[in-house]
Amino acid sequence: MVADKQRLEAFVCHAVRADLYPTDGLSMQQLVTDDDDALFGRVLANEHHVLRELLPDTTNQKYGLRKRRHNYTPNIK
Repeated sequence: MVADKQRLEAFVCHAVRADLYPTDGLSMQQLVTDDDDALFGRVLANEHHVLRELLPDTTNQKYGLRKRRHNYTPNIK
């Protein structure tokens, strides 16, 4: 996993040196995070999405501490 991250960061560095990617562009970590958030949003918005069945059961919070991004229970392994 760490080696994969390093290879992707190196790929971005090579693309910057070859003028294929802007020097002030997003880092690989930010690109992956943005895409991950977008995919999660699409799965939540579409009840017929293929990945929807992989989401854990929803939970009702009795506390009003802060707004959560979703109401699914975390998988604790």
